[in-house]
Amino acid sequence: MTRPVLRFPDDLREIFARRYRTRHREWLAGAGTWPLVTPLGCPTEAEAGFEPDAVREWVAAWRRWQGSGELVWCERRWRTLGLQSVPEKLVLEDAQSLALWIEEEPRWNRASSRYRRFTSRWPALETRLPRYFDALAGYSDADTLRLEALLAWIEANPNSNLYPRQIPIAGMDTKWLEVRMPLVADLVAALQADDTRGLGFLERCGLKEAPQVLRVRILDPSLRERAGGLGDIAAPIGELAALRLPVSRVYIVENVQTGLCFGDHPGSVVIMGLGYGVGALGRLPWLAGAECVYWGDLDTHGFAILNAARTCLPKVVSALMDEATLLGNRDLWVEEKDQCGAPDLPSLTDAERAVYQGLKQQRWGRNVRLEQERIAWNEAWKAMGG
Repeated sequence: MTRPVLRFPDDLREIFARRYRTRHREWLAGAGTWPLVTPLGCPTEAEAGFEPDAVREWVAAWRRWQGSGELVWCERRWRTLGLQSVPEKLVLEDAQSLALWIEEEPRWNRASSRYRRFTSRWPALETRLPRYFDALAGYSDADTLRLEALLAWIEANPNSNLYPRQIPIAGMDTKWLEVRMPLVADLVAALQADDTRGLGFLERCGLKEAPQVLRVRILDPSLRERAGGLGDIAAPIGELAALRLPVSRVYIVENVQTGLCFGDHPGSVVIMGLGYGVGALGRLPWLAGAECVYWGDLDTHGFAILNAARTCLPKVVSALMDEATLLGNRDLWVEEKDQCGAPDLPSLTDAERAVYQGLKQQRWGRNVRLEQERIAWNEAWKAMGG
């Protein structure tokens, strides 16, 4: 005799969680067959007689159960056990009911509400928006309104030829925009019904790129001779590319004053204050063979910039951006005003991602931030190899 296959409420929770993970984006766009009917494994009389205690526990669990959906009971008239009322199936009317089952209802409601709002205004986004479920579910109301305002402005001004900072939308600072450029560009492509590959954010949105000025300190006296004796240079990146410096190590730091603290170091330069503009480093051919070290603020945007740096410098390593450094300088923490909105940064290492997620999840406190210049210089310079 085989054992009865009985589905308890916890079993359904796991089943629904797996289904939600793989299907929630397509459900957002209206796919899926509803209502969803899930059999609970109603046993035969022989199976019930084989494990009566398990069957009684199963029936009791469903009698105690309170949750979303319709629980359908049926009556079984068994020769030896008599008339029995047993749970037969659970019926969920829609995806919201399933989300409630697995405690995902708040995120589902936000995503579906915002999806309806955007697609009622722009039907062309119906098939594109579901891929950004996490943004729809996770953005604050202010960020959602800002995104809507930006799409509307670009739609009305497709060839403005303005710099991004000139876009007249309140609260849309450089950091806010730069981490959302891929999302905005993709949605604008859908609005324009143009999926031409290779168009960057600026070209896609009809915006103009400002000449990027890069500040570099040359830390090796012999390399300074190649630059006419200059040791601290701020120039357009195209001009710096022409220097063809034979460097062996490149330090990339966020804070200019931090970069000014670096002493002489053989074969090395330090590049300062690029922020999210680190992608421009791919235009410096003399970086290609050098060991690259990124040291940024220990906050969510610092990790987002590191993630961006790896798009052009895939082998760049981080320094002083680990959990030990963070926790070892607890008395120097400040609060990060606005955290990076990205739920994940795919180019981070496992250790880096663990710290990023810890900051996002408030594991060590609210919006924890350790600015790089707060770290004792003797400790930092040692980590830099000085």
